[in-house]
Amino acid sequence: MAIPILYKFFVFAFGAAVGSFLNVCIYRLPNSRSLIRPRSMCPQCGAPIPFYDNIPLVSYMVLRARCRNCSAVIPLRYPVVEAASGLFAVAIVMRYGLRWEALVLYAFVAALLVVTFIDIDHQIIPNIITYPGVVVGLAASFFSEFITVKDAVLGIAVGAGILLVVALGYYLVTKNEGMGGGDVKLLAMIGAFLGWKAVIFTIFLGSAVGTLAGLAVALKSRKGRKTAVAFGPFLSLGALLYIFYGPELISWYVHLLGR
Repeated sequence: MAIPILYKFFVFAFGAAVGSFLNVCIYRLPNSRSLIRPRSMCPQCGAPIPFYDNIPLVSYMVLRARCRNCSAVIPLRYPVVEAASGLFAVAIVMRYGLRWEALVLYAFVAALLVVTFIDIDHQIIPNIITYPGVVVGLAASFFSEFITVKDAVLGIAVGAGILLVVALGYYLVTKNEGMGGGDVKLLAMIGAFLGWKAVIFTIFLGSAVGTLAGLAVALKSRKGRKTAVAFGPFLSLGALLYIFYGPELISWYVHLLGR
């Protein structure tokens, strides 16, 4: 969809501002801290961050990646999340247009960004994201042109069911937990927003990429195959690719099999 450059700028700025809040979620949710109070502060010296030092992307460059008060290094992740959030906002509007369904999809993508970085850091996927996500995704399907209520319900059932069966089977065979309950709930949320086809796509792609990444990490780790690798980021990657390229990739794959 053709979007004027000025609109793209405002959409990006909006997404980057949301990304700033997502950084707060990534930092505070695993520690069960309030997202509202206290106000943003330097994690090193505890000094409150004034509004002019909290402008997405701009403040990071102006401050040269250091706290104004104590000169502690500001992690690169902060502007990366802000930039990613802004770029995804623009990409969704370009793909789906300026409509409320695009806003719902963007909220879903924002949740995936938070899940990805929390799972990387702590290897957990907070229920406070997935449980409300399932409800919101299902509720949105009643008014959406992109997904039917039936697809959303099937997506939840297939998403939670497949990974639950896999996880239980793995435990029965190995007596070890190879997949956490958070992954099951995450896939249910993906199904609620995108439907059952997206669940199959996400599992296929996420498992393929996750397996390759797990092998690479295992080769570099002394723990070998016992090295724990967060699966949430790979499920999130699969869901993101489905949002932007899912139908095209599925058609390409079906055509490839038909040759």
